[in-house]
Amino acid sequence: SYMGTRRAKNIGWRLDYFVISERLLEKVIECEIHSDITGSAHGSDHCPLSLIIDI
Repeated sequence: SYMGTRRAKNIGWRLDYFVISERLLEKVIECEIHSDITGSAHGSDHCPLSLIIDI
């Protein structure tokens, strides 16, 4: 559900996640929230996420 201007104020729900097993956790190199990419430019109130895994 849309939360208005709460993303800009850094408040509200955190609905975007990566869910991985404990076994895979040791292979995580980097996980990042890209809060610099604004919803107004991309039509979403969600923050893009990235996950780099050493497989």
